Amino acid sequence: MAMRIPFIAGNWKMFKTKAEAKAFAEEFKALYHDTDVKTAICAPFTQLDTLKEAFAGTSIGVGAQNVHFEDEGAFTGEVSLPMLKEVGVDYIVIGHSERRQYFNETDETVNLKLKKILGESDIIPILCVGENLDQREAGKEAEIVEGQIEADFAGLTAEQAAKVVVAYEPIWAIGTGKTATPEQAGEMCTLIRQKIQALYDEDTCDQVIIQYGGSVKPENASDIMANGDVDGALVGGASLVPEKFMGIINF
Repeated sequence: MAMRIPFIAGNWKMFKTKAEAKAFAEEFKALYHDTDVKTAICAPFTQLDTLKEAFAGTSIGVGAQNVHFEDEGAFTGEVSLPMLKEVGVDYIVIGHSERRQYFNETDETVNLKLKKILGESDIIPILCVGENLDQREAGKEAEIVEGQIEADFAGLTAEQAAKVVVAYEPIWAIGTGKTATPEQAGEMCTLIRQKIQALYDEDTCDQVIIQYGGSVKPENASDIMANGDVDGALVGGASLVPEKFMGIINF
């Protein structure tokens, strides 16, 4: 069985100016100490250079929140993989529920982006999957999430699949203050690992890091990550505050 290193990533969404990002980085570095937990901040495009510079010489990673699947072209407002490679990002969030809900992201575009990142860079994708409240209440959460995994991983080799970080984010728990119970989070992360094993093999699914995301706070982090199939967290609001984010890393 592979030894998976826990991975806590912050997703800042559309928050912070460059000046605020720099102030956060200075404060966070003062609190941060190397642990056996991987750490990253996924920030808006305008802050990536600032954070790369601020975190140079530390083990804190920097991630983007999206990428286009074409290298260049008439795609106003989009950012390409070569642009992000030039910045030197370590991670890219793909298929976040907000991208799917508000910006027409589909499993098809998610799949194209995963193939692009894994085929042409060493950047690690953080793939978000999860069901909404109606789907959860209808008892369809397993069907929805397994379908997303199958469609999003389509055409990836086992070697590529093993590099993907999967973030299970029940949409009903994002920014709502509701959190999946540790049992619900664990069940779904186990389901995702079993689905990856069914698509590939045990060795591949053992290597995949699976995070939980959805109103993670210092107070609930250790309970959520007590399940063996939950390897970390994708943290929203709490990652905007250095002390809170450090509190989760120290789970």
